[in-house]
Amino acid sequence: MAKRKAENRSFLDKWEAEYLFTYVKDKPVCLVCGVNVAVSKEYNIRRHYETKHHDKYKDLDMTQRSQKVEEMKRSLVSQQNMFKKATSQSEAAVKASYIVAAEIAKSARPFNEGEFVKKCMMKVCDLVCPEKKQAFSNVSLSRNTVADRTCDLATNLYDQLMEKGKDFVAFSLAVDESCDASDTAQLSVFIRGVDSNLCVTEELLGFKSMHGTTTGKEIFEEVSKCVTEIKLPWDKLVGLTTDGAPAMCGKKSGLVGMVREKMREENCAGELTVYHCIIHQESLCAKALKMEHVMTTVTQVVNFIRAKGLNHRQFKCFLEECGSEYADVPYHTEVRWLSRGKVLNRCFELREEICQFLETKGKDTAELREQKFLCELAFLCDISSHLDVLNLQLQGWGRIITDMYAAVRAFKTKLCLWENQMLQGNPCHFPCCQTIKAQISTAVFPCAQFAEKLSVLAAEFSRRFADFDVQKCRFELLSNPFAVDVENAPTNIQMELIELQCNDTLKSKYDAVGAAQFPRFIPDTMPQLRTQAAQMLSMFGSTYLCEQLFSSMKMTKTTHRRRLTDEHLRSILRISSAQSLSPDIDELASKKRCQVSGLGTSD
Repeated sequence: MAKRKAENRSFLDKWEAEYLFTYVKDKPVCLVCGVNVAVSKEYNIRRHYETKHHDKYKDLDMTQRSQKVEEMKRSLVSQQNMFKKATSQSEAAVKASYIVAAEIAKSARPFNEGEFVKKCMMKVCDLVCPEKKQAFSNVSLSRNTVADRTCDLATNLYDQLMEKGKDFVAFSLAVDESCDASDTAQLSVFIRGVDSNLCVTEELLGFKSMHGTTTGKEIFEEVSKCVTEIKLPWDKLVGLTTDGAPAMCGKKSGLVGMVREKMREENCAGELTVYHCIIHQESLCAKALKMEHVMTTVTQVVNFIRAKGLNHRQFKCFLEECGSEYADVPYHTEVRWLSRGKVLNRCFELREEICQFLETKGKDTAELREQKFLCELAFLCDISSHLDVLNLQLQGWGRIITDMYAAVRAFKTKLCLWENQMLQGNPCHFPCCQTIKAQISTAVFPCAQFAEKLSVLAAEFSRRFADFDVQKCRFELLSNPFAVDVENAPTNIQMELIELQCNDTLKSKYDAVGAAQFPRFIPDTMPQLRTQAAQMLSMFGSTYLCEQLFSSMKMTKTTHRRRLTDEHLRSILRISSAQSLSPDIDELASKKRCQVSGLGTSD
């Protein structure tokens, strides 16, 4: 007879009919009352049967007993399946509430939107699958539940980041500060860490509310807490990127100075590389053109059209009557990087319609029709468009600093080309200038003046990006290690660099996968090159992630949600900003039990 073993004892199949027992999950289970017997001994099983059930089943013969056993076993399986189904439905309801809470957080919706979502779900269920109404009703989406789920999701993401941080061989920070709708200073700290496999993790490390002053010391204390709480060693910090504010970049009392002092106290061997956000610097370079008078005039015209509702409506009707390609002019917003170029382009395209409309309002348009102003407007429009293209190249998640530096170098080279072409009276890469030049005398178009402005802009780029130029050799080690002059490379990597450059297999791999992915294929026998690659991959070139987070913050904490707590705001932004990590909803759901919420209640 077949035997099953558990704890060195055997359960015999004949005991099923003799004592009405079966074997479930390594334990003998009574088919009558469902009691488990701890030890699989015949004495224990017989004793339970004789004391509890013998009198009821003593008159059954073996055939009847076998039939009764099979009936009881089917009943037991049915009960188990029922419990499994109930558990499965409960877990599904909890998972659904987590998924909806995550979507609410990502879309910057209020927590009580969960109640609206549930009402919609129930309406749809009534029409599509009314038999599933109870399952939909079990999904808890009350305001308090969505708020709790949001915090759980954010905590799970932070725990995952902490776990990943244990494997980081190098990391960098991007730090910026802004105010929310309630005038509370919010400090965002992003981390870009690289593990031993040279995989990059880019996530929000901390989002701190600062209710007092925001001096360099206080910013440093908050940043220090972020690094300490996630248990990262300071000697692995290789880069720090800020927005260039005095409280950030001060060499003594600023964040940069205090971080360097902290690293000295921790006896860190490496040197901290500090960058001023590339995108900020690119925007500041445009101010070297000194053409604010053109922008001021354009802004005044746009404000006259847009500030009053009547003027705005009449202008749009006027454009429609003229059969214009465009229906309106946008506002100019200084803090929006691409706003300047869009406003200038639209005003240049609608220059004639704008003048005609202003004349109907009795406004003097002599300045707008001057050839000098039109030439300056065309030039500023074109150069702003070129700067906007560069700005877009520098934006985005996961941008490698070497690629960003390459885009800046390419733009500097373009400026030299444009300057030479402008001196020759050939603005071939400036379409607005070409349009105006064709309408006026070539002698009147100030090519020399614009060439000088391009020269000034190129000099400003060289000045502001000097700190990146210093790192040119390190950048080349990541972007194109096979073209680096070994003699100019750091001595600690020269031997490995020679081996790399002489390895045809690695050269083929570099050509196949590109510079961004190639560092992962550098063999472990070249540890110095891998370390160098990890440090460069971890560098932030800009504070774009911080700026994008602040945009999300302003959409989340509006004037109508000023009472949103710091914890809830932090949780929402951690969820909405997550890129390389995703919440483990299965793990979270396994720790919760289903709680049914009513439709008409509000927490």
